[in-house]
Amino acid sequence: MAKIWGKISGEMSRLRGGIVNLMNGLGWSLTGGTIGGTYTLNTTRVNYEFARKLYDNTAEDYKLGAGFAKKIINSTVGFMGLPDVKSSDADAQERLQEFFKQNRSRMQRTHLNAIREADCFVWLTRENNNNPLYPEERKRIVYNIIPPEQVKGINRDPITGEPVEYILESTSTWTDDSGAKRRATIKQRINKDRRLIEIEGDKPPDLEAGEIPNPWGFIPIVHFKNEADETMAFGKSDLEAVEPFFKVYHDVFLHAIQGSKMHSTPRLKLKLKDVAAFLRNNFGVDDPAKFAKDGGTINLNGHEMLIFQPDEDADFIEAKSATGDATALLEFVFYCIISASETPEFVFGVHTPSSLASTQEQMPVFIQKIERKRMAFTDSWQLMCRMVLAMISQSENISFSTYETELIWETIDPRDSKDVATEIKTIVEALDKALAGRFISLEAAVDFLKAWIDTMQDFETDDEDVPGEKSRIVQTALFLARLEDGEGLNEEKQELEV
Repeated sequence: MAKIWGKISGEMSRLRGGIVNLMNGLGWSLTGGTIGGTYTLNTTRVNYEFARKLYDNTAEDYKLGAGFAKKIINSTVGFMGLPDVKSSDADAQERLQEFFKQNRSRMQRTHLNAIREADCFVWLTRENNNNPLYPEERKRIVYNIIPPEQVKGINRDPITGEPVEYILESTSTWTDDSGAKRRATIKQRINKDRRLIEIEGDKPPDLEAGEIPNPWGFIPIVHFKNEADETMAFGKSDLEAVEPFFKVYHDVFLHAIQGSKMHSTPRLKLKLKDVAAFLRNNFGVDDPAKFAKDGGTINLNGHEMLIFQPDEDADFIEAKSATGDATALLEFVFYCIISASETPEFVFGVHTPSSLASTQEQMPVFIQKIERKRMAFTDSWQLMCRMVLAMISQSENISFSTYETELIWETIDPRDSKDVATEIKTIVEALDKALAGRFISLEAAVDFLKAWIDTMQDFETDDEDVPGEKSRIVQTALFLARLEDGEGLNEEKQELEV
């Protein structure tokens, strides 16, 4: 029995060892109960300076191809626009709308920087404004955009991954009263409790090193991360996917231009039997040997006619166009840029027939890209709204019923006004026919048409101050009836006067 039990125990041990090896190979841990083993976060970052060079088309090795970069970024930012804020608390909505109105240009730059450089950091501070140019603003929340290079690191919670400390480093240069150049490196560590400032080098004016308490209880920095990923600590630029195609386009275009310069000027070909006679008869050269020794040249300007001996001839050597050979490849790379950037062809300014096809076929894909970008930044904007309301509440001793907000984005409609008008006309005619045939109720018709006409209200509303569409229809009918009766009274009055 002992031998049998020992044999069974050995087999069970080997089986368990095999299962453990299999599970570990699949990324499971029997002891820890987790998948994937140790959690690591990729902290590699985009070369921010190079991304700006591509956008500005100042990178020397990309200049003939990176001209597309600004179109790609600007079209995305332009179609995204900025959100409107909606809150169930009227006071909170009013303060947020005021804050958004004051910082719309900075918010636009936030989208631009995040999409172009992958990351944009916004630091909210509450400061005194003693500038006499802005007497209406005293204590205000300042919208500070931090260059992403200054964020040297982000310490995160090992469980949730939320930032618990930002590490900033910047360089400040100035000229003192004596005209000497001064320089300082300023390092900051910011968490929910305090802000620690260290200064290396010369001490900047009006800045003291040391620890400053953080009165808010949270880090007032919002990270706008483009193409966010759970495995990445930082974002990805929209130019990363198309950068190789920029390089290829530049190289092909450059070689085509160089070939064009080399071969575009025709070369003269002379077929001569007596070189001395040709030079003597056409250019007055008596001694060809001395002419060649002295490095003499011939110029055809002013020689509309050349004299040749029998069986002599002249011709021009013309090379095939180098740019013509490269056109097909350049067009292929161009469409690779369009596909990789998810940007419609007409954004780059192509001819009209192609633009029409591009609008109809590529615009839906572009709209999906814009919607995805908006959704990706929604959490960051809502976090900023919460921070603004919390800072106002603490500093001004104001309470809001909720910090929750909803973002409202403008609808992107690729149709022109004529197409929209035609579609609404068709819908109205169909609803009118359905009402006349008693196939649909007035309430259903109003609710359906409301989705197409923004100025319409719900058929009935609970708010006494906002009349429903049913009430507005009745008021309009009464008003028109009064006008018709008024016209009849005027006619009768005129007849009696006559």
